[in-house]
Amino acid sequence: MNLPTRETLRLAWVREKLQDPEAALERASSDASFRSYWRARSGGRSWVLMDAPPDREDIRPWLDIADRLIRAGLHAPDIQAADAERGFVLMEDLGDRVLLQELRQTTVDRLYGQAMDALLRMQLRADADGLPDYDEARLVAEMELMPEWLLGRHLGFTPECGQWDVIESAFRALVENTRRQRQVFVHRDYHSRNLLVTEVDSPGIVDFQDAVRGPITYDLVSLLRDCYIVWPEDRVYGWAEDYRLRLQGAGIAVPEADGFRRAFDLMGLQRHVKVLGIFCRLWYRDGKAGYLQDLPRVWKYTREVGLRYPETEGLVRLIESAIGDRDLSLPI
Repeated sequence: MNLPTRETLRLAWVREKLQDPEAALERASSDASFRSYWRARSGGRSWVLMDAPPDREDIRPWLDIADRLIRAGLHAPDIQAADAERGFVLMEDLGDRVLLQELRQTTVDRLYGQAMDALLRMQLRADADGLPDYDEARLVAEMELMPEWLLGRHLGFTPECGQWDVIESAFRALVENTRRQRQVFVHRDYHSRNLLVTEVDSPGIVDFQDAVRGPITYDLVSLLRDCYIVWPEDRVYGWAEDYRLRLQGAGIAVPEADGFRRAFDLMGLQRHVKVLGIFCRLWYRDGKAGYLQDLPRVWKYTREVGLRYPETEGLVRLIESAIGDRDLSLPI
């Protein structure tokens, strides 16, 4: 007996939920996970169908976080229907104006302003109770992707015992930085590819299913030191300081400017060390080559920030020696 294909199941499910046997689907996008997104059209309207095969991904965390964000007054997509057993969600269509594509010198202050308005609301209002803690085990496990996939798989470099000491010392410093920070709701991937410019309540927020309770600078540095676009340092620090003052004005205890900048820098370094590994894994394990093109940008962030702090300089020098004159964007 032939089982129905995923494509057949997907189309039948959306037609049932829209009560339209003529409803059509067209691919909208995919991401770094196993999820895919399809635009459903019926009666002159459109929705987005998320397809997350249940043997690969559980949509229940996604549904939980969507509800938390909506209750906090944020523009996560409204849910029309969901089926956790089959891995389908039919939701509001937020459009296709991805923030990254809209960013220009003339628009960035306004668009980042909207994104930081939403971030402040998220950090002040979104319920973080019951979310996983962004604890030492989780942070270190993320950073360990770098020696495994960047150094080992991408560069063919195996650290010696003394070099592992350098790596672990830097990792401890980066973890310690997170412990000193106020813990809030963290989207964990709050950047220009996961924010959409919408006509009302912009930005729309997506890809939030991995939210945790963690450091207050994490989402801010994810936005301002985005792995997909670079802005001059003076602008980045200016935006970060403006945000610090807004937190302060909202009654949130934050360090003074120098302390906040250090926390921001080291938090970004933790994220970028992780991403150096993730982008390599996306190619070598998952066959998604496009992310290698972003490695040089992420390495530039890592190098520039890491060399500013004695706790992380050794780690950067080690990675630098492993890279040599290699073009990071090219696979082995």
